[in-house]
Amino acid sequence: MIWLSSIILITAVAGLWRISHAASTADRLLGIQMLGTTGIAFLLVLAEWQQDPVWRIVALLLALLAAVITVALVQLLRGRTQ
Repeated sequence: MIWLSSIILITAVAGLWRISHAASTADRLLGIQMLGTTGIAFLLVLAEWQQDPVWRIVALLLALLAAVITVALVQLLRGRTQ
């Protein structure tokens, strides 16, 4: 479980680096998506570790929220270019 948590932590750091060193707004959006996916993975690992299904529900809600936020940000970026 520790090695899996370490990989998730490395992925989170990569997402933060992508957000802070991005050349364009689209690259920042990819970093935000990476952080959302990392958060979902962390919650699923936590649910398995604690044997608590509540964390799976929270991960599902975060996944739905991340999808809606991604669509909203794409629409926002699309409106800027036109």
